[in-house]
Amino acid sequence: MNIEEYLQNLKILQVNDEREPWDIYFSKIAKLIAERSTCIHRKVGAVIVRDKRILSTGYNQPPSGFPHCNSIGCIRDDLNIPSGNNQEICYALHAEQNALVQAARFGISTENATIYVTHKPCSVCARLIINAGIKRVVFIKDYPDSLTEFLFKTCNISVEKLGGELGEKG
Repeated sequence: MNIEEYLQNLKILQVNDEREPWDIYFSKIAKLIAERSTCIHRKVGAVIVRDKRILSTGYNQPPSGFPHCNSIGCIRDDLNIPSGNNQEICYALHAEQNALVQAARFGISTENATIYVTHKPCSVCARLIINAGIKRVVFIKDYPDSLTEFLFKTCNISVEKLGGELGEKG
């Protein structure tokens, strides 16, 4: 068989791609990134993607050069601050904030991107995501902040929850 015959018989359009969908792939990467977190309560990872290419990643951690929470303790625990309250009292940046800061630091536009996050963003991160031009949010686990949903809906940000696809319970 010569090359012309081979190419005529090639079934390019009938190739069955058995790989997992992109949303699952990037969400798994967000879970892997979360493993770098030193938070003693919730490990969160984020991946910003455009055109199926990773632009930036982040996980929840204190600023560069500041001691990690697993070595100095949690200020929120020490001050008895319940989860979801006074988010500004924390040593760490959220994963979404770190991913956005890393993109900005290296001059990477996040316009029309998707952010994959292990947990639904809080309302502070939602505002940052909106103003960064990100148009789609995919998350695995819920986070109790009803303002997030209102902000995303009002600003026409597409939001999708995964879970069962990743073996998560919610």
